[in-house]
Amino acid sequence: MTRGPQPKSNAIRRNAHPHAQELTSGPQPGRELPRSLGISTSGAKRFWRTWATSPQSATWAGTDWAELEITTRLVDALYQGDLRHAGEVRQRTAKWGATTEDRARLRMSINDDQDQEQAEDADQAPADLDEELFKLLSEEQQNN
Repeated sequence: MTRGPQPKSNAIRRNAHPHAQELTSGPQPGRELPRSLGISTSGAKRFWRTWATSPQSATWAGTDWAELEITTRLVDALYQGDLRHAGEVRQRTAKWGATTEDRARLRMSINDDQDQEQAEDADQAPADLDEELFKLLSEEQQNN
């Protein structure tokens, strides 16, 4: 039993945000990782590939790509053992809409047409990432 008046059959949401973004799902063409960055770890290369082909990158300007280059350098340092950069990486990726919560705050939505296929591919990659992070954190604990 609901309270209040029954909704109209032709109800329309009138509080749509003027700057809301609806992105198309699926990989974007992206850009290649610049060799001049000198990225050496596989984790940082995977980070670049993930963001360069993300739905968010379809709308990026030159300054956004420059931010990705800087952040990829920080991720490379992170995977080399410099854990001081973890917070900075998290803040930078949040501005691009890394998590569901970040995308909600940015009023960004992604159409889920191809998410099923991507989820199957993503299930395989985290195992390698988990092993790499576990090794990195184990080494850090042993050094302390």
